[in-house]
Amino acid sequence: MSSTRPEPVKAPHAVSRLRTARLARSAKPFLARGGIKGERCPGCRLVPSHCMCALRPEVPTQVGMCLLMADIEPLKPSNTGWLIADVVHSTFAFGWARTEVDPALLALLADPQWQPYVVFPGEFVEPERVVHEVSTSDTHKRPLFILLDATWAEARKMFRKSPYLNALPVLSLHPEQVSHYQLRRSRRDDHFCTSEVASLCLDLAGETHAAQTLQAYLDVYTHHYLQAKHQLPPEADGAARARLKALKLSANHPI
Repeated sequence: MSSTRPEPVKAPHAVSRLRTARLARSAKPFLARGGIKGERCPGCRLVPSHCMCALRPEVPTQVGMCLLMADIEPLKPSNTGWLIADVVHSTFAFGWARTEVDPALLALLADPQWQPYVVFPGEFVEPERVVHEVSTSDTHKRPLFILLDATWAEARKMFRKSPYLNALPVLSLHPEQVSHYQLRRSRRDDHFCTSEVASLCLDLAGETHAAQTLQAYLDVYTHHYLQAKHQLPPEADGAARARLKALKLSANHPI
């Protein structure tokens, strides 16, 4: 008899719980445009034949992620905020509405263990609010990155119409790379998907291994998603999966 035990089922993370709550309010099923059809794994949102739950990494970090999500973002299979919550344990997710705010979000922003940063381009913000680095002078506060998970037009609206964010510093990123995200495309190469932004924030906070792991995990997810869309099997020995495996091994056996 085999002694192999099944992996324990992990509790739903913040984005998964938000998706469940949003589905409960839906009057009709959400149908993703142009994506893969049919049954999906509840753990990774891919078709069962391309499930990547067994590849899910979780990296201990001192950093927190707070996702403010536009109304239907939690429902989109291509949403990458889900990947952030897979990797970063301290991930929080809230639906955004112009006329109301979740009291739990206000409590999080006021929690003294966190130093919140709104991640947004500095060119649209008053200069006195803009920072380009994460402060490490206060060792009692952990960085909490607030990511506006939406289309660019929606994110600008969310930023303007969220007065509870007005007193917070704005972290403006100046990445030298261009976006490689292939599932939903912006017209500008400097518009990053939410997972890419989170990876850049992790790196800026000194969480290099977590940043690399999240980027590799995004690459694996993108490969599985596109292979499923084109009805092709995922590559078990592809470059993205090999990179993710190497990062897992280096975390278990640091040099």
